[in-house]
Amino acid sequence: MPKNKKNNTSTKRKIVIPIVVIALLFLGIGIGMSYFKNNLYTVMKVPDFELTDQNSKKITNKDMLGKVYLVEFFFSKCPTICPVMNTNMRALEEEVNDSDFGIVSISIDPENDTPEALKQHAKRIGVKSPNWHFLTGDRGYIGKIADQFNIYVGDKEDEAESLNHSGMIALVDKEGNIRCRYNKDNMPILYYSGLNYEDPEGKIPKLSGQYHPDRELLLEDIRKLLKK
Repeated sequence: MPKNKKNNTSTKRKIVIPIVVIALLFLGIGIGMSYFKNNLYTVMKVPDFELTDQNSKKITNKDMLGKVYLVEFFFSKCPTICPVMNTNMRALEEEVNDSDFGIVSISIDPENDTPEALKQHAKRIGVKSPNWHFLTGDRGYIGKIADQFNIYVGDKEDEAESLNHSGMIALVDKEGNIRCRYNKDNMPILYYSGLNYEDPEGKIPKLSGQYHPDRELLLEDIRKLLKK
């Protein structure tokens, strides 16, 4: 009889141990997924920059410390993606509505985008925040800044390409680090799209698209960083 009890206890242990291991495994997976969902990846330190804004004021990356901000490359006469990007930025400005939030829009057409032209552009699109800086300066210098951000801007020496640029946006935290979220495969996305899309998944870009999934992601991630 005692022998049977011993066998029963051994059998129970054989059943319980795998169950506990499986439970711990699922718990670990859950914690891991929660980490990727709730934490933002640090891409790199924001590159140094010093440019002139729409109020003829020098703005540097150091001036932006203490603020969560976005960085885009654009130009005011752009007829395609820039108005879409500006509209999405304007919506974020309105939705975030926080004095610790800012936007840096760097023109790749400084010949036309003088401080006065950028001031008129800001007024035209309805900018409200004093922390939204439209920046201009030397085109070669701006190209180098874009390279350091790893955001595509066309070669200024190539007439056909010089005003081409990416629709990507960098998210910067209060300490001056470029941050991003993880995708469904738990890989950092690095940058966010400022474009509109035909589909809610953000796979088919379209200027008149009604979907802007990355704008929603940015809103969520900006708020995360503002709380820290």
